Amino acid sequence: MSSAYAADSNNLPPACVQCEPENAKTSAKEALMRSIPISVWTDKAEYGHNDMIMVMGQVANVASGFSVTVTVVSPLNSIVTIDQVKVAEDGSFETKINTAGALWKYDGTYTIKVNYGNTEKSNKVQVELTGGEAMVKPTTPSATCGTNEITASGKCIPYSITGGTVTSAKINTDDKSIVININAKDDGTLTVTPAKSIQDGIFMVLVDGEEWNDVQIDKITNKVTIMFLAGAEKIEIIGTYVVPEFGTIAAMILAVAIISIIAISAKSRLSIIPRY
Repeated sequence: MSSAYAADSNNLPPACVQCEPENAKTSAKEALMRSIPISVWTDKAEYGHNDMIMVMGQVANVASGFSVTVTVVSPLNSIVTIDQVKVAEDGSFETKINTAGALWKYDGTYTIKVNYGNTEKSNKVQVELTGGEAMVKPTTPSATCGTNEITASGKCIPYSITGGTVTSAKINTDDKSIVININAKDDGTLTVTPAKSIQDGIFMVLVDGEEWNDVQIDKITNKVTIMFLAGAEKIEIIGTYVVPEFGTIAAMILAVAIISIIAISAKSRLSIIPRY
């Protein structure tokens, strides 16, 4: 006869006590990857600019003839590289990406996207590159205007208003006009003094799309004062236009007229100089 003992989990050998959680973790990971159409990861989270990135992943349902498309996008949102990677029979795939090259010169977050067949089977992972050039994003300088200035297309225009408030403004560079939207609760006045660089001279003023005559224009200071009525919504200040007195078009019209007169006179045998 041989002795039999009941197994006690607290008395298991150390090796077995450690291997049970690992097996459980592995099974959970495999179950999770099977539930995701495509998963992707890298061997590290941070790389230098001359390192090799090991990209690995798993496809849940392998379809014959399809490859995984790997696309890398830089911090500037530009495509760095695109590659096609074959999928093994068990659904796994892997590839190496070299970070050496001009397209990888900037530090920052690079996004590695993977796609398998359609957009529903896609995923991504991000890695950081360090030790290269710092990325300087272009910034658009914004004008900081005072309390008595209108902000219009990044420019500051001095103004004052009574009987209402200014809600917004913009500059139309095509026709040299300044469009100011107001909320006029009462009759009032709007005084605007645009800089010469914004509008050199004032030709006319429109209030709610109609030409307005209750206007005072100071040509020396480039200041305009508009008297508006309650309920007015939009005031448009149009810059001056210089019309040449005798330009190229006028010269062409004159030349055509002279030639026509000569042709008609020759045909009708009329003399331009009167006879006595």
